[in-house]
Amino acid sequence: MLVPSRRRLRLEVWIVLGLSLGQSAVYSVVQLLDKMTRAPLAEGTSTLNRSQSTREYFDLTYQLLDIIFALVPVLLVLYFLTDQRQAAPGEAGQSGSAFRKLGFNFARPGRDLLQGLGLAALIGIPSLGLYAAGRALGITTAIIPSALDAYWWTVPVLILSAIRHAVLEEVIVVGYLMDRFGKFGWSTPLAIAVSSLLRGSYHLYQGFGPFIGNAIMGVVFAWLYTRTRRVMPLVIAHALLDIVAFVGFSLFGKAVGLG
Repeated sequence: MLVPSRRRLRLEVWIVLGLSLGQSAVYSVVQLLDKMTRAPLAEGTSTLNRSQSTREYFDLTYQLLDIIFALVPVLLVLYFLTDQRQAAPGEAGQSGSAFRKLGFNFARPGRDLLQGLGLAALIGIPSLGLYAAGRALGITTAIIPSALDAYWWTVPVLILSAIRHAVLEEVIVVGYLMDRFGKFGWSTPLAIAVSSLLRGSYHLYQGFGPFIGNAIMGVVFAWLYTRTRRVMPLVIAHALLDIVAFVGFSLFGKAVGLG
């Protein structure tokens, strides 16, 4: 079995990030600069789920296409992480599976769900306070989790969007990068720091408060991953946080004076 060189792995990481969250980070920095040079950040707005057409079923089509194509980089990293060697006769066929390597499977559903719920509560409640503090300090834009029109498919699409974000971010920023950083010979604290800063950077378009909050979330998630080697609880926690934000805002935002 050929072992990729560090140089090849670094190029692989740059390609993956250039197709996914690294690209998002670059756009996020540019969007932040754009907002800061227009008006104070407190007067800015960040919309997470936008309508893409005034025609209902074209909007639905665009939303689903965005979700599907956003997950292609996840398939790419799963391919890269899969052991490509030929299994020997009698050898377990799942030994080289990227799903098993990342803990991105249903091997322990109950425990993963409980950990995910605990993480969602641990991260979600302080995040509300951090958002309020950021708004008060003028370093965070007003965040609108959903601006989709009200159709029969709005809530299901928002749930799928939340799952998309959770899978994309946790599989790539935690599972994949922590694996590759380890192969670069990086220390665990350095790998956690870089992974967390990347997570914060692609939220900069929302302001400095979300950058700090997501970077802290990244430290917690990456640290837990180094202990459990399972990305599934992180995906569950992230999906729950986004579902509550997206769907809750869509259903109740206007009723409580938001949006």
